[in-house]
Amino acid sequence: MKKMKVPFMSFLKTSVFATALFSFVACSNDTPNGGSGEPDLTGKVHFDIFMSVGEHGGMGGGENTIVKSVESLTADQPMIDIQGSGVELNPYTIELISKGKYYYQVPSKQTRFTKFQIVNNKIEIVQEQPFVVNSYTERKYTHAWLDDKTLLVMAANGDADKIIWTKLNAEDMSILSEGTLDLPLPERAAVFTTTGILTYNEKVGKLFYFYYGKDKAGRKGVATSNFLTAVINPSDMKVESNKVNALAAEMAGSSYGQLLQECVTYDEEGNLYLAAFTKKGELEEGCLLRINKGESDFDASYNGYPNADGKLCTVQYLGNGKALTYARNQSADAGRDTYSLYYSIVDLKTGKRSRLACDGKDVGYSSGRFSQRSVVLNGKAYIGVNTETSTCIYIYDVAKGVTEKGADIAQGYYFDVLRVVEN
Repeated sequence: MKKMKVPFMSFLKTSVFATALFSFVACSNDTPNGGSGEPDLTGKVHFDIFMSVGEHGGMGGGENTIVKSVESLTADQPMIDIQGSGVELNPYTIELISKGKYYYQVPSKQTRFTKFQIVNNKIEIVQEQPFVVNSYTERKYTHAWLDDKTLLVMAANGDADKIIWTKLNAEDMSILSEGTLDLPLPERAAVFTTTGILTYNEKVGKLFYFYYGKDKAGRKGVATSNFLTAVINPSDMKVESNKVNALAAEMAGSSYGQLLQECVTYDEEGNLYLAAFTKKGELEEGCLLRINKGESDFDASYNGYPNADGKLCTVQYLGNGKALTYARNQSADAGRDTYSLYYSIVDLKTGKRSRLACDGKDVGYSSGRFSQRSVVLNGKAYIGVNTETSTCIYIYDVAKGVTEKGADIAQGYYFDVLRVVEN
């Protein structure tokens, strides 16, 4: 069943937006997701479902996005529908940072950082911080949490010839410090890629910044080399190492710096995994790279996603040496809104993977190349699909390796993002 192209204003006229949204964490290693030894968060969190009207909500389509909060995603729930309930995300975009009960964002066409909640059918601004030295543009930045109170934002500057950074006190949004990385343009490059991917490995106390240079600005600009890895000391923002990788051309998710999709994950030991890809003719061949704990470059002997049939879009650690991936089968269809993407369970030690299946049948292909519909909580992965025939949740038990059907979601919308949030 094709998704209906519902005019958004018509949808607004028939809907009453009345939900409370308290956002927790949805990016990188900021979540209560994955790994063993996590605290039991039952009853302390709920789920937020981001659905868009008319078209997928990524790529700046957030003005058409509705968010609905639900306490459970199990099969005994009523069908989840945003008609008559939920909250309109506009003027904020679907690409955002979340932690605790709050969202953090550079809103569209604004010159400030904003911390906000959505409560009782209203977006409530908690704190705002105007830019002081460094300026950022909506959706075009990357971030990392250095601790529960310190948020680091990073991006290319306006001319894209330098990488700028700002540290914020997340409690009151005051700027702690800001500056420019001592990072030269890659060889033959005229500009940096807009965002890159930033992540903080708390096991080793270092920042890892994945980026590349292009021969010119804009979408027609071409990368001048494989992407680079800069290792940064978070206390003084000194670049300690800067290397071109020899294994893949680009990292996944570089357009939004993990504001939308998770392309970096960690295992219990502190090994870092990055979704990446290389173009081979018309094929974007995905790969899963690893930086072993204490190292500054990728393990040349490792690929956790061999024999890819298309681009690897997201990766999340499940625990027990397993990861959940969302990838594209390019032979099915390469388009952004077509049904060509699928979920797999990957053994990170061997690279062996299997399609997500339920009751002996593979879960169908989803649409939405720029989507993040999966969260990991209390040893289970809650995995949303947006197929031609159904929109629903599947629940994968990591320890048992068993998938069961969860809640159904009303069709007629595009299911873009699933987040686990703090009550």
